[in-house]
Amino acid sequence: MQILVVGAGAIGTWYAAKLARAHHVTLVTRRPAHAETIRAAGGVRVTGLEDVHARVDATAQVKAIEPGALVVLTTKVYDSGDAVRPLAPLIPPDAAILCLQNGLGGERLVSDEIAGRCAVLRGITNFGVIFVSPGVVTLKSRGDTVVEDSARSAELAELFSRCDLAGRVSPDMRREVWTKLIVNCVINPLTAMTGMEVGWIADARLDRVKQRIIDECVAVAAHEGITFDQDFVRMLNERYGPSRNLSSMYQDIANGRRTEIDYMNGAVVELGRRYDVPCPVNAGLVAIVKALADVGPGASASSIPPRAAGRL
Repeated sequence: MQILVVGAGAIGTWYAAKLARAHHVTLVTRRPAHAETIRAAGGVRVTGLEDVHARVDATAQVKAIEPGALVVLTTKVYDSGDAVRPLAPLIPPDAAILCLQNGLGGERLVSDEIAGRCAVLRGITNFGVIFVSPGVVTLKSRGDTVVEDSARSAELAELFSRCDLAGRVSPDMRREVWTKLIVNCVINPLTAMTGMEVGWIADARLDRVKQRIIDECVAVAAHEGITFDQDFVRMLNERYGPSRNLSSMYQDIANGRRTEIDYMNGAVVELGRRYDVPCPVNAGLVAIVKALADVGPGASASSIPPRAAGRL
């Protein structure tokens, strides 16, 4: 099977390295210099919990996509359309695009560009990875790969498991997506604002603010037909307390990149407006993260100028 991993950031590089154990993998990036660096190194490198050098091709321009190919999309949600648009004329009908992304709406952006040419599936990754340099990443925490139920999903989940990526098929992907969204709505903005590791989120002093974020998310999800009976605060504290990873939003702000806040807390706020569910805490987090992003790399709450801070 030809596998194209579109997006050469932390998660994309990690998946390319692991999938190369079983298939020919090409890492697709929009940066020609990035692709050249990977080719010159003979592939990609994983450090941290694993020490792996994998032979992976890299390119900034895909020229052909084979029948039955798998495209794993790992870009930021807001880059989805631009990332798949050049692939649309090349994609065969029996290929599949798996959107391994955070937040809400990425698969819809992809479906709009692909226009029914092939299956577009939603996926979730629960691995914690830090981008070091082009072709080099650090694995900080292990997880699994969740695939939306479809005709090809059992095959894809088996492929991920065979490559030590713990694949599983979910019969209720909407619930999986919302569960991951709620986790992201708590962890990403709070760690981005403070510069703390993910494990800091388990500090009991944060329980009240975590609960308020969660309560707003759960109230909005209920209007989407999704209800929860789990204790999210307890789950966050137990599952993520040991993590020494850095959240993707923290990494984005530290590196001067646009964050996905609009597709996480911002998406909850927008749905809240649609359903007349007030979400003041999530709205406040959106405003703070955007103000930090405006300040740029090295920003902290104390470095936001009064004009930027006034957006709250």
